[in-house]
Parts: sequence; structure tokens; C-alpha cells
Amino acid sequence: MESKCCVNQENVDIVREELYADNEIAEIADIFKSLGDPTRMRIVAALGIRELCVGDLSALMEISQSGVSHQLRLLKQKRIVKSRREGKLIMYSLDDQHVVDLIKITANHVRHEE
Repeated sequence: MESKCCVNQENVDIVREELYADNEIAEIADIFKSLGDPTRMRIVAALGIRELCVGDLSALMEISQSGVSHQLRLLKQKRIVKSRREGKLIMYSLDDQHVVDLIKITANHVRHEE
């Protein structure tokens, strides 16, 4: 037996007005999907602590430099990380403070116990 559901049209209208556009929802979901991979998340967390090169990340993650480069390329496409040249090295860091805040907020959520 199906139960009746009420609809508060005022609430629906308010939320519809303030809800993100479909293209924004898709981009947000895509960013979270990119961060959903444990290796990429470890890279992002490490870059939240300090700027690092591929060699540093490879040693830290215990994966090949080509594996790290592949993950960094994906993260860079989503504007999660950025790079800069320092002599022969390419240094990687998080793209902006929003990424740092997102990671900190999520970590706090994970650590929160009731």
C-alpha cells in the first residue's frame, strides 16, 4: 500500500530557486568523483600540507612517478591542483584555498563522533 505524501509547494519553490543549476551540479559531482579515488585523495591531502614535486609524491605514495603524473594530470584538469616550474622541477600545490577548505571540512566530518 502506497502512503500519501504531502507537498509543501512553498518549500519546493524556495529550494528550486536556490538550487544549483544542473551544469553546476554535474561539475560538483565530477570534482567529488575525482577526489573519490584513494590515491588522488592522498595526493591532495599531501599537497594540502606542502608543495611537492612528482618525485616527492612518488616516494610518499609508494607508486611510480608515471602513476603519480597520471593522477596529477587528472587533478589538474579539474583545477584541484596547479603546477609551477622551479628550474628543472615542476612543483605541485593545491589550486586554491577552496580546495584546502573542502578537504579540512571533509576531514572534520570524518573525525566527528557523536
